[in-house]
Amino acid sequence: MKKNFLIQTLCVWIFMMMSASIQMAEAQEKENRQEQVAETIQKALDAQTYKIDVDYMYPMKGRSRALTSLYSLEVKNDSIYSYLPYVGEAYSVPYGGGKGLNFRAPICQYESKEGKKGATEVLLKTRNEEDSYTFRITIYKDGTSRIHVQPNNRQSISFSGKINPNDQQGPSK
Repeated sequence: MKKNFLIQTLCVWIFMMMSASIQMAEAQEKENRQEQVAETIQKALDAQTYKIDVDYMYPMKGRSRALTSLYSLEVKNDSIYSYLPYVGEAYSVPYGGGKGLNFRAPICQYESKEGKKGATEVLLKTRNEEDSYTFRITIYKDGTSRIHVQPNNRQSISFSGKINPNDQQGPSK
């Protein structure tokens, strides 16, 4: 009977050790993946070439809305490619409503700095034939992003999304 108890105890101990080592290996693998993603995102930010797939919109008035995967904001070197919906009050727009936030334009000013909790904060300004825009983008190490757009002739609007680290070839539209 004592022999059976020792064998059972040994088996439980071996099982616990194997489980602990598997968990440690999985945790290390997850940490390595997170580091690789953070590295890829930082390289894209340094090169000023990245695409944020937008999944949620937060207008100043009204309720926030989930979006389809069709919307994005791309920065490529000295240009911005904005494929974003707009909901809000317009103070002055061209006849027919204009383009809203669906445009391609050169970047007039681009500033990037490290923010809170290791996030990168990007301030960029641009203008097109309709309006001038200030984009404040916060990008976290895991790729999640917040975008705040302040047009001159419309109410501001915010978006959330995620940088796809595997999709850093530049504009696709």
